[in-house]
Amino acid sequence: MSRENEVQHGLLRLQQALQQAQLWQQTPVSAEALASTQPFAIDTLSFPQWLQFIYLPKLQALLDAGQPLPTKVAVAPMAEQTFAGSQPALVAAIAHLDALLCSA
Repeated sequence: MSRENEVQHGLLRLQQALQQAQLWQQTPVSAEALASTQPFAIDTLSFPQWLQFIYLPKLQALLDAGQPLPTKVAVAPMAEQTFAGSQPALVAAIAHLDALLCSA
């Protein structure tokens, strides 16, 4: 399986983990919330919202455009801190995606 296919699978796994944790939001967030310049948009979005509305779409857009994927990614520590043991499957999906992206 190509790295791109593995990352695509990782994105799907992350989306499914968010949905299973009931953290997937049906209504979009505002454009103003998406315009945050803070890390993880911490001033305008919850961490699950950042994953859903910024992180997943950005990685998907890079894949779709055939652009290089990031190779230095560390989202799992934020997930571990945010969920503090309450969402192990979600943290595992994020750590798996981190590992895929860093393996280039």
